[in-house]
Amino acid sequence: MTDFDPAPEPDASQQQWSEGTDTFGRVYDVALGITSLTAYTDIAELADCSPNAAKKHLDRLAEMGVVRADRDSRPTQYQRNEGYLEWQDASRIADELTIEEIIDRVKALEQQRKEYETQFETTDPTEVSVFDHEDHETIHERMTAVSEWQGVIRDIRLYELARQLSQNEGHLIPA
Repeated sequence: MTDFDPAPEPDASQQQWSEGTDTFGRVYDVALGITSLTAYTDIAELADCSPNAAKKHLDRLAEMGVVRADRDSRPTQYQRNEGYLEWQDASRIADELTIEEIIDRVKALEQQRKEYETQFETTDPTEVSVFDHEDHETIHERMTAVSEWQGVIRDIRLYELARQLSQNEGHLIPA
């Protein structure tokens, strides 16, 4: 390297982990980003830890419901539990908003959903064919609208869950 060569950049993941994140925190962070079944050995590599440490923490996260484990596969594979993340989002909404604010938000979201249903003349966004047009701009607009519509449906479920949590003092079922 000459005097004018730039200094090599450290690996971005190792730079992130050097801020004092412990092994459990690194495995947890990596696990939340895993959307398909992934071997614990690959997760260990991403979390910059030994495979044994990753497996120990992933098993703990599986017991907590944060990840799902496929123990029949060799090596054992894990992926994040979408249900856990939805519950976490709903809990955050329940903590931040009043019941009235949640109900108002659900009403606004249901109005948006009705507008999409009217626009596309169906109640199911999966029935919409976005490619039945030759105009690229129209296809792009329909793809965006259908994606937003699916987001509205997801948000309605989250806010309904948040309403149940708020009305039952943090429980889904009345105590």
